[in-house]
Amino acid sequence: MKVVVPKPFTFEGGERAVLLLHGFTGTTADVRMIGRHLQKLGYTCHAPLYKGHGVPPEELVHTGPEDWWKDVVEGYEFLKSKGHEEIAVCGLSLGGVFSLKIGYTLPIKGIVPMCAPMKPKTEDAIYKGVLAYAKQYKQLEKKTAEQIDEEMAAFADSPMETLNGLQGLINDVKDQLDYIYSPIFVVQARHDQMIDIESANIIHDNVESDQKSLKWYEDSTHVITLDKEKEQLHDDVYQFLESLDWTV
Repeated sequence: MKVVVPKPFTFEGGERAVLLLHGFTGTTADVRMIGRHLQKLGYTCHAPLYKGHGVPPEELVHTGPEDWWKDVVEGYEFLKSKGHEEIAVCGLSLGGVFSLKIGYTLPIKGIVPMCAPMKPKTEDAIYKGVLAYAKQYKQLEKKTAEQIDEEMAAFADSPMETLNGLQGLINDVKDQLDYIYSPIFVVQARHDQMIDIESANIIHDNVESDQKSLKWYEDSTHVITLDKEKEQLHDDVYQFLESLDWTV
């Protein structure tokens, strides 16, 4: 069975634009609902799909943060090319890390990092996440249990320089939080099973933004955009965006 590969999306709204960024091993599906919600309220939303994502896991491990950052910048430039001079960014997990990187790299109206890691929950949390993604993908392909076990054993033995690169990216962004001055709304799920939730405080306390806030979602886990409090999250992000000093 062939798995349908997710695609980037653009939801046309008004002149105000939001770049939506998914997480590591995730896809644009993770930010689709929030994109539709914001579109209905007048925002144009665009979400790029990172290289190596939404495809067989064997392809994922041959990509890395430099590839994904290129996709993020291209997504930003896509919105610029459509005439959107003012852009906010909202990112989940790895996307949240990239949203912070944008904060000290490109002109940005506002930043919403959601469950963005500044350190993983344990040393092997990311690795376990990759293995879980790989197994789930193979199950979606309707492979037999025996075939999955065989392929997973080979996959687990493959070099994963990607993970070292990911940790390097997180450390680099963490070291440059004090270069961020744009308004920021930090979102964190209380029951995040993937990252150390202290990450949220690290981000909030170290950015230099005059306008900054942190909200904890008490009933949510890591993929907060699809969890129990998603409607509240959608509204909170909208309210934050409305608080920004747009000229359009």
